[in-house]
Amino acid sequence: MSDNFQISIIGLGYVGLPLAAAFAEKYRVVGFDINPKRIEELQSGYDRTLELDESQLQAVKSRLSYTCDIHEIADSTVFIVTVPTPIDESNRPDLTPLIKSSQTVGKVLKKGDIVIYESTVYPGVTEEVCVPELENTSGLTFNEDFFCGYSPERINPGDKEHTVKKILKVTSGSTPEIARKVDELYKSVITAGTYLASSIKVAEASKVIENTQRDVNIALINELALIFDTMGIDTNEVVDAAATKWNFIKLKPGLVGGHCIGVDPYYLTFKAEELGYKPNLILGARQINNGMGKYIAEKTIKCMIENDQKIKGANVLVLGVTFKEDCPDMRNTKVVDIIEEIKSYKCNVDVYDPWVDPEEEKHHYHHGIINDPFKSSKKYNAIIVAVGHRQFKVLTSKDYQSISVGEPVIIDVKGIVDNPTWRL
Repeated sequence: MSDNFQISIIGLGYVGLPLAAAFAEKYRVVGFDINPKRIEELQSGYDRTLELDESQLQAVKSRLSYTCDIHEIADSTVFIVTVPTPIDESNRPDLTPLIKSSQTVGKVLKKGDIVIYESTVYPGVTEEVCVPELENTSGLTFNEDFFCGYSPERINPGDKEHTVKKILKVTSGSTPEIARKVDELYKSVITAGTYLASSIKVAEASKVIENTQRDVNIALINELALIFDTMGIDTNEVVDAAATKWNFIKLKPGLVGGHCIGVDPYYLTFKAEELGYKPNLILGARQINNGMGKYIAEKTIKCMIENDQKIKGANVLVLGVTFKEDCPDMRNTKVVDIIEEIKSYKCNVDVYDPWVDPEEEKHHYHHGIINDPFKSSKKYNAIIVAVGHRQFKVLTSKDYQSISVGEPVIIDVKGIVDNPTWRL
C-alpha cells in the first residue's frame, strides 16, 4: 500500500484510538468522533480509556489528527468504522451507531474509496445493513464505485501485552482484489500478521464465535461452581486438579460482562432465531452467566446472616465496578447486578474503584464512587471484592478488619483474598 493516502478512523474508543495510532506510524490518519469532549482530550494528549499514554500519543502527533467535523475526513480514501455495537434492553442488536456512522461516511464517500468495518456484528450486517446506507447517502454503487472490507477488532482493554499490532488480524474484502488490498493495508502495520478470510461473512462470523465460545465455556465453569458450592467443594481446587490433564481448558468462574463476551452471543442468536433456529446452548450459557451477580449477592446476604449481622440498614462495601481488572471500562459491567440485588435487601451500598472517573460512573449507573474507604472511619458489615484490580491484591486481612463491623464478612469474587468468608 502507498503511504501517501489518508485513512479516517470513525469512532475513537477502546478500538479506534489504538488502531489510529498504529496506522499513524506509517500513514496520515484522521480520527473522527461525535463526542467533542473526547476530541478535546485527545488533542491535549489525554486518553481517558488509558489504552494510550501521553508519550504514545505524542509519538504520532504529526500524522494523527482528531476532529468532529465531517469535512475534515472528506479527503480520505480509506474509512475504518470502529463504533460500538451494543444490545438493547431486550438483548437485541442495536445497530444504530453502525447505521449512523455509515451515513456519515456516505456523505463524503467518493469513487474508488474503501470502507472497512471492525465492529462486532452477525454475519451479513456489512453487506445487508451498512452497504445500503452507504449507497443511499452517497448515490454511489457498491463494488463499482466504492468497496468494503471487514476486519474484526480484537482489542483487549487494559492489556498492555496483547496490543493492536501484536494480535493477528482477520481481514476480508467485497471483491478478491479489494480483499488483497485490505489485507496488505493491515499487514503493513500489524506485526503479528494477518489472516485473509474467504468472504466478509466468514470474517464476521469468525469474530462473533470467538466470544460466543468463551461465553459458553465460562458458563460451564460457572454452573459447575454453583453445583460445587452446594456440595461444599472449592471450585478452584477442582479446576486445578482437572487442569493436570493436558487437554483440559482451565477457566475460572466469575462475572461475564464487558463489551464483547456478554454482548456478542446475542448478535449470533438474534440472526439464528431470525432464520428459524433456536440456539439453546448459547442462550442457556447467557442465562447462567447473567445470573451470577444475583447468586453472589444472595451468598453475601447468607454469609451476613450466619455472622449474626443485621441485614436491613447494613453497610456493604463493593470493591471494583469495572467489567475487568486494571482498566476503567464499565461497559456492561455485571458488578452492577450485585449492587442492585444487595440494595433490594435494604442494605446501604458503597462502591470504591480507583480506576473509575466518579462522574462517569454516576452518569451511567448512578451509584456514586466513594473515596478510599481504608482511609475512612466508616465500618462495613460485609465487603465484596468484585474486581481484581492490582490495588486490591495487596490488601491484607488487617486492612479488611480495620473497616469491618466485628468479624469481617469478605466475599471474594476474583480469588485474590486470603481466607475469605466465601469465594466464588
